[in-house]
Amino acid sequence: MSDTITIIDENKVIDVVLIAGRILLESGAETYRVEDTMTRIAANYGLDDTYSFVTSTAIIFSLNDRTNTRLVRIRERTTDLEKIALTNSLSRKISNNQLDIDEAKSELIHLHHASLQFSSITKFFAAAVACGFFLIMFGGGINDFFFAIIAGAGAFLTFDFVQRYIQIKFFSEFLSAVVVITVAATFTKLGLAENQDFITIAGVMPLVPGILITNAIRDLMAGELIAGMSRGVEAALTAFAIGAGVAIVLLIF
Repeated sequence: MSDTITIIDENKVIDVVLIAGRILLESGAETYRVEDTMTRIAANYGLDDTYSFVTSTAIIFSLNDRTNTRLVRIRERTTDLEKIALTNSLSRKISNNQLDIDEAKSELIHLHHASLQFSSITKFFAAAVACGFFLIMFGGGINDFFFAIIAGAGAFLTFDFVQRYIQIKFFSEFLSAVVVITVAATFTKLGLAENQDFITIAGVMPLVPGILITNAIRDLMAGELIAGMSRGVEAALTAFAIGAGVAIVLLIF
C-alpha cells in the first residue's frame, strides 16, 4: 500500500468503511465494535488519521486532516448475528491483506443486500414453541403449554403485521402484549387454562429486549455513554410497552 492515496481511492475506502459500519449497526452489533471495525479497515487501506462517531441511529466518519466527512442515517435495526460474524470475517481478511478495495466493497455490498434471516414461517413456529417451553421453564403446568404456544403465536403475528405497516416498535410491542394477556385471560376465565400469570410471562418473552439491554451495558462499560444510554432508553421503552399492554387488559378483565 503506497503512502499516498488518491482522492478516488480515498472515497472508495470511505465507502467500504461506511458499508461495514452500517451492516454491523443495523444487525445489532455494539457501538464500540462498529467504531473499532471501521477504524481498522480505514487504517489497513492507508487512512490512519480517521474519526468515527456512532450512535444508535447514525454513523459519522471523518478524515481528521481533511474536510471529507460522511454521515449515514440508520433507520432500521434488527438482530442478525450471522451478518455480524460475516462482516467480522471480511474485516479480518482485509486486515490480512487478502482483499483489495474493490473486492471488499463488492463483498460488503452483496452482504448488505443479502437476506440471511429465517423465513417468517420458521420464526413464527420458533417463537410459538419457545413460548410453550418458557412456560415449562418458569414452572407452569403442562396443561397450559398449548395456551402459551397460542399466546406466543398471536403475539408474533401481531408484531409482524403491525410493524409491516406502522413501523413504530412501541405500538407493535404494545399490541403484541395486549394479544398475549387477552389470550391468557380469556382461556383462564373459560376455565381451560390454569395459570394466567405463567401464560402471560411466557408469551411476552420473545418481546423482551435482552440483546438491547446487553449491548447497552457493554457500550456503557466501553465508555460509549451516549450510545449506551440511548440503547438503554430504547430497552426501557420496550419494557414499558409490554407492561402497559398487559396492565390495560388486566384493568378491563
